[in-house]
Amino acid sequence: MSVEVDSMPKYAAVVLAADRTGKDPITQYTGAACKAFAPVGGIPMIIRVLDALSGCEQIATIILCGPPQSLHDQCPELKQRIASGQVKWTRNLDSPSRSADSGVGLVPNDMPVLLTTADHALLTSSLINKFLQQSSIVSGDAIVGTVELQTIAAAFPQSKRTVVRLSDGGFCGCNLFVFKPQGRSLIGFWRQAEALRKRPWRLIAKVLGFKTVWRYLLGTLTLRQALAAVSEKAGVDIAAVVLDDPRAGIDVDKVEDLKLVESIIKADS
Repeated sequence: MSVEVDSMPKYAAVVLAADRTGKDPITQYTGAACKAFAPVGGIPMIIRVLDALSGCEQIATIILCGPPQSLHDQCPELKQRIASGQVKWTRNLDSPSRSADSGVGLVPNDMPVLLTTADHALLTSSLINKFLQQSSIVSGDAIVGTVELQTIAAAFPQSKRTVVRLSDGGFCGCNLFVFKPQGRSLIGFWRQAEALRKRPWRLIAKVLGFKTVWRYLLGTLTLRQALAAVSEKAGVDIAAVVLDDPRAGIDVDKVEDLKLVESIIKADS
């Protein structure tokens, strides 16, 4: 089932673009001022992401959380886009969830939000359109983009991704999220969970509950059941969109990722 683009709502895109460590491997390898500015195929990652968003008819506005304003001179094209109003910049906060909360807070309450990250260097307008179209027809107030591990492994067997292994398959995140107006409270739940990251048992209880974890350990937990458990804890109806493009599941966290992404871009050109 597909949805006509003209009938779909307009979205605000929020892009998280802050370094989380002073020793980021991509920054160290490329010598860029920050990870978002690292060149991929000669183009800063953040510019690739902004180009993909700008080329999507359903994106009405783009809000960029980070990098720090003191670094903008190191990426003249980004500085120009901010100055011209093509991109709205806001400072990043001290965690991804707090930055997301801040960025989404700048969006009118009745407008749906697409959240992504600056290191999604393979993001394209067509991929965004497909994700938004599928998100518009699934039942859920917050939508999580995923890719099956077998989809990525078949296309890029050398890629090593973080995977959640469930009874109906292995699933990889793809840094694409939709928050419909009723789903924004999930970001607050994310903040609460993030605060517990150094207390794993409390985090498990907060996000999943021990019954769900037990089913996961037994290998009987499905994706739908996992999302239902989180939905119950968060008080938000969460759904997943499983994308069929392996590029959706590859971001740039390691030098090996950067080399893989550059090889993909070269092969596609």
